[in-house]
Amino acid sequence: MNPVRVGIVGTGFMAVAHLRALRQVPAVRVAALCNPSGRHLDGDFSGVSGNVGTTDPVRLDMREVRAYRDLDAMLGNPDIDAVDITTPTDCHYGQSLAALRAGKHVLVEKPMARTGAQARELVTEAESSGRFLMPAMCLRFWPEWAWVKAAIADQRFGPVRSARFRRVAEPPAWGRSHFMDAGKSGGALLDLHIHDADFVSHCFGRPRRVSALGHPFVSGGIDHVVTQYEVACGAVVHAEGSWAMARGFGFNMSYTVNFDRATADYDLSRGAEALKLFEPERPPQVLCPGGPDGYTGQWLHFAECIQNGLPPRVVTAQDGAGAVELCEAELKSIESGAPVALD
Repeated sequence: MNPVRVGIVGTGFMAVAHLRALRQVPAVRVAALCNPSGRHLDGDFSGVSGNVGTTDPVRLDMREVRAYRDLDAMLGNPDIDAVDITTPTDCHYGQSLAALRAGKHVLVEKPMARTGAQARELVTEAESSGRFLMPAMCLRFWPEWAWVKAAIADQRFGPVRSARFRRVAEPPAWGRSHFMDAGKSGGALLDLHIHDADFVSHCFGRPRRVSALGHPFVSGGIDHVVTQYEVACGAVVHAEGSWAMARGFGFNMSYTVNFDRATADYDLSRGAEALKLFEPERPPQVLCPGGPDGYTGQWLHFAECIQNGLPPRVVTAQDGAGAVELCEAELKSIESGAPVALD
């Protein structure tokens, strides 16, 4: 099949994470970069870093890559099949809408829009355009998370009794004009915690009700949140997200899932022994699920969908909109001090 020709919008940390991943996706060719400021349009990303992934410098060979400072000009290029939107959150809605209307498939970083209403508009536009819109909820593709999702689904250790997800970090040291303005980013609640809110829905279905507590810290919005989710199976499920950790803490993500006959525990800080399985009468096991990282996995899936003409199935545009709406329900619960039911 012909490779999927991709134009990347935005040239910051997330663009670099995607570029590293795309090195592992033979079905994709990076055809264009777009950034109105002109930064990194020479393909040199060696000074760009963030909180996840490797730190190896990225230098893109620009000989077959077109550079744009105008999005409309890039979208007018008929040789581009899909657009990868890695810009700040408040740009996602308008840029995704423009790309869909230009006839491009779209992979958009999370959250797919700043509000649930905007996200639903994008779902409708994708359906009417016949193009694929996939939110970059990379956690669903991360091997250790895909493993626990499968274990929950097939009940290999019995039903889930309780589950806890945690994603905590010091405030972002990059993109501060965006992240530190909750009106643009949504704070840690929408930018960081949305991964685990989405994953709860992925594993247990859309929660019936949420009860959340939280507080602001650096953005003016909710930068530390703890949420209890009422799910159909009756398991006790909660998640914590934070940008309130002190400087030097860095970033960590973890989960603990208690099944009837086992406990699965993942902690990024344990390195090669991050995922452990505890079963009665057996010694603890270190599990190492194979497969590419989440950034690579999501692009492998999206490229396959485009080439085969089949819509994304691991994560859909509807899922992306649902995750934004779930975070909005949590915000409402924090502000009201009461549980909030979801439709």
